[in-house]
Formats: sequence, C-alpha cells, structure tokens
Amino acid sequence: MRKALFAITGLVLLSFILSIYFYPQVPEHMATHWNSQGEVNGYMSKLWGLFFMPLMITGLVIMFLKIPKIGPRKENIAKFRKYYDGFIVLLVLVMVAVHLQTLLWNTGIKISPNAVFPAGIGLLFYYTGILTENAEQNWFIGIRTPWTLSSERVWKRTNRLGGKLFRIAGIAAIFGTFFPKLAIYFILVPVIFVAGFTVIFSYLEYQKELKENEKK
Repeated sequence: MRKALFAITGLVLLSFILSIYFYPQVPEHMATHWNSQGEVNGYMSKLWGLFFMPLMITGLVIMFLKIPKIGPRKENIAKFRKYYDGFIVLLVLVMVAVHLQTLLWNTGIKISPNAVFPAGIGLLFYYTGILTENAEQNWFIGIRTPWTLSSERVWKRTNRLGGKLFRIAGIAAIFGTFFPKLAIYFILVPVIFVAGFTVIFSYLEYQKELKENEKK
C-alpha cells in the first residue's frame, strides 16, 4: 500500500508539473477531444486544457482510495488490495500518458490519440481481468450483478470467467493500435460482449444453483 501510494502521488504531481512546464508552449485554445477517426472535434481554454486532466486524476484517486474504507464488505477488499492498488497505479499512469499526448499535440507534436488510447485502454482491460479474477465478493469492485452479490459461488465463477474474458478484450484493444481507423471497434465490441455475456452467465449460474439447492 505504501509503495502504491508513493507511485500514485508521484504520478499525480507529474501531471501538474507537465501542465506547468507546457504552459508557455500551448495556444490559448487547446485541442482536447478527438473523434473515432483521430480528428480534433473539441477545444478548451488554455487554463482548462492544461489542468482539467490533472484535476480529474486527483478526484479519481481520492475516490478510488476511499472505496476500500467505506465498502460494506471492506474486509474482502483487503484480501485483494494489492491488485486493487495496482489498478489505481495503472489507471493514473494511462491518464498521465493521455494528458501528455494532448499537451504534445498542442505544441505541434501530433501523436495520434488512436495510437495511444487503444494501447492504454487495452492495458487497463487486461489488468481489470487480473483484478476481477482475484476480487472477493464486495459492492464496488468486480462483476457485480444481483446474482453474483446473492451467491458467493456465483460471484467466484462469474468473476473468474469474466477476468479471463477481460484479458482477451484487453489484447483485442491493443491490436486496435495497428488499425487506427477501426480502433474504436477493437475497444468497444469486445468489452460490450464481455459485459453482456457475464451478466447472462451470472443469471444462469444462479438459476443452476437454485435448482441444485431444491434437489437437496
């Protein structure tokens, strides 16, 4: 926890340092949003363009660090806390990379977001799979459906399977880096499939458990 907190704090500070460093170099209206084809379709004022992402990172970090303390099953979160902390570190690292890409774009170094986002999101999906596979039953982290929250057995089976599928989705998203114009599909299609499939799977597993209990 201490090492993770040190890394997270360092990355948050880095996001602000980058904004301060690039302040003299960026225009008064910054490109801050791109469409699925990698074309700019949104702008912000200089101040917001520089500091919106660092502020959002800070807010997310505070929220994620609070979750293990307020969850009704926080004792279960403690059992896989190292994986959870690792996810926060990776999430912040990816967000800082996205922030740097935005800053560089606005100084004339136009690295396509379609080359950055799929890789970053793919890594997050892959690690989400690892986190999900190791998650114990709780209300905040993992695949949470009415059926996984009602049965520890259904939770474990659904999250173990969901973890494997999320890792596959992560690999698919990373492949989107090589197909910039289609990158959005490499990201959305697999993760929508995983989300839908695991919901249905958890329901079917719960119904199976009910039938097994009725036979006893």
